Amino acid sequence: MIDKIQAVHRQRLAVVYLRQSTLRQVLDHPESARRQYALRDRAIQLGWPKSAVEIIDEDLGQSGADSARRHGFQRLSEQVAQGRVGAIFVLEVSRLSRSSADWHRLLDLCGVADVVLVDEQAVYHPADPNDRLLLGIKGTMSEAERGWIQLRLRGARVSKARRGDYRLTTPAGYVWDRATSRLRLDPDEEVQHAIRLVFDRFRIERSAYGVTRYFIQHGLRLPARSTDGTTARWSAPRSSRIISMLHNPTYAGAYVYGRRGPNVEMVDGRMVRRLKRISPDAWHILIRDHHPAYIRWEDFVENQRILQNNRLNVPTPEHHGAAREGEALLQGLVLCGRCGHRMHITYNGTPRRARYCCASPLQQGRETQRCWTVAAGAIDKSVSELVLNALTPEAIALGMAVAGETERQAADLDRQWTLRLEQARYEAQMAERRYKAVEPEHRTVARTLEREWDAKLREVERLEREYGEVRTRDKISLTTADRAHIANLSRDVPRIWNASTTTMAQRKAMLRTMVSEVCLTPIRSPDGGTHIRLLWQTGATSEFAVPRQLPGQHTSQEAVTMIRRMVARMMRAGQIAAALNGAQIPTATGCSWTPATVHSYCRYHGIRWPRPLPTSVPQPERRADGAYSIRGVARRLRVTASEVRYWSKCGWITSIDGGGRGRALWFHLDPATLVHLRQVRKDHVRPRRRPPQTGARGRTERHRPRRRAFTNRDANGGAL
Repeated sequence: MIDKIQAVHRQRLAVVYLRQSTLRQVLDHPESARRQYALRDRAIQLGWPKSAVEIIDEDLGQSGADSARRHGFQRLSEQVAQGRVGAIFVLEVSRLSRSSADWHRLLDLCGVADVVLVDEQAVYHPADPNDRLLLGIKGTMSEAERGWIQLRLRGARVSKARRGDYRLTTPAGYVWDRATSRLRLDPDEEVQHAIRLVFDRFRIERSAYGVTRYFIQHGLRLPARSTDGTTARWSAPRSSRIISMLHNPTYAGAYVYGRRGPNVEMVDGRMVRRLKRISPDAWHILIRDHHPAYIRWEDFVENQRILQNNRLNVPTPEHHGAAREGEALLQGLVLCGRCGHRMHITYNGTPRRARYCCASPLQQGRETQRCWTVAAGAIDKSVSELVLNALTPEAIALGMAVAGETERQAADLDRQWTLRLEQARYEAQMAERRYKAVEPEHRTVARTLEREWDAKLREVERLEREYGEVRTRDKISLTTADRAHIANLSRDVPRIWNASTTTMAQRKAMLRTMVSEVCLTPIRSPDGGTHIRLLWQTGATSEFAVPRQLPGQHTSQEAVTMIRRMVARMMRAGQIAAALNGAQIPTATGCSWTPATVHSYCRYHGIRWPRPLPTSVPQPERRADGAYSIRGVARRLRVTASEVRYWSKCGWITSIDGGGRGRALWFHLDPATLVHLRQVRKDHVRPRRRPPQTGARGRTERHRPRRRAFTNRDANGGAL
């Protein structure tokens, strides 16, 4: 046996490789690690000097089923391939690998590099056929042993889980009762109330991000359980944690084993094993009503349906997505009447306006164009009017329900803050007791406890101040007048709908409680339009048509009259737009007038200028009220018009009227402004680029920018 170790082996390194499968084995079974470290003495006995013995213990706590995460094994293989290793010392072959592929790859390297393997009983040379056969059998048995161990452990675990006694990860809001092997509610009332508030807000918001925004806006925290399930800590709310809570069936009182299963994927040419979430239909073990619950099982199933419906990567017709803040009211509800696919939202124009677009032929590669598209404004207006009219008969009942729900939400928020303050005051009292219980002679301990007491008192003061701000801002405590105002307001549903404080996400949430789908179909007629088929949540349908919206169709008569009068006076489109904006007359969509909108409205109403307009009409240098145009300022100060525009862009001169598309700039030139502009002209001169000139010798001459020469008098003869 010892004859297999030659002098050439002793001239190279002797590597002692250590491995244990888990960190728990490293902590609870130190004898195995002690025996593996003792192999260093065996290498010295076999003739290697101490300096030539290297210990690789990087893989303590790593499984031998795969070499991807075992950096020590990878380093060992590299050293063997480089010819730096003469012998490998292991306690047994299973320490090196429990995978036949990794094991035989290492044996091939050792056979080529002339490396021997040494364990507690024998010395093996992979180049020897008998030793190679014995090592191959040991490697196969090591891999099979891993499977047998896993089968025994998994069988015992599953058997215990069928009874509901196997301890799973304890989520926040629960503690593990060792006596009964069951979960029970956290005795901390603040933790319980915070968990219930998450599910209550999701029922209202119908979005995990909406719940997160609510917690952040009201300064609330989320509880989290430690890994051992014994202590609770508080942290800032995050959407990932709220989504995890909503997906966890434990809060519905259900014991579930097998929510995740192994999944093998190819990443960069290598197989990677990961855990993948399994659908509820494929859960291995499900025991309902196993422990106290925060929500009913039916509510948990409904939450899963809402979360699945909120996903954006599922383009099926039954998925609507979460209600967002975009201007399109029917976002996620619109179906194409031509092909039946879901229509998405696009925004274009200035200001940006929403459109419902069906691009399924382009997305599926059947055609090079979209199916069709339609503006969202008129359709949203018609649908909202229909929904508001349908809500009118139930306004009184709705008002009472809204008032009761508002009071309940305010009470929940107030209760959460009260519990938080109680906990902070309790901690301050405990810090006070510890400080008073210490001996006065122990000044070092007393000073530390005094600082802790002061910190707790400051925390109580901060929470009380925040609580007062929240009570004032969010109306936590409702007075009799507040309740009456809420009840009256909730009966006027259109007023709530059109209120500036009502967000688009809230309008969409209100709409989705009544409307299931909306199908849009273009009308094939000269006048055009859109046929709308609305499916209510009750299963009833409503059908109506929205006529085609043409530019200028819904213009006010006052605006049309002003446009006709100004066109007859041969005013340009920019001047007409400025006059309409000055009179505070908006367009049909509530936007400001521009020359383009003026031309569109003129085409629709058949308004024509009496004769062609000149191609360019300069603005007068001065108006009747004494205001100067850009040309007037330039002539008064003897500068160019571009320099005046540059001064206005830099803020050195401010216009009193005008600006924007199609509107001229006008300025007042009082004595103070003239003094300021003279100084600006003196200190800030824009560099002027001149084309390079060729001198007499053929070289390009560059000229430095220089000041413009100004006279000492302006155009009116006054001294500058």
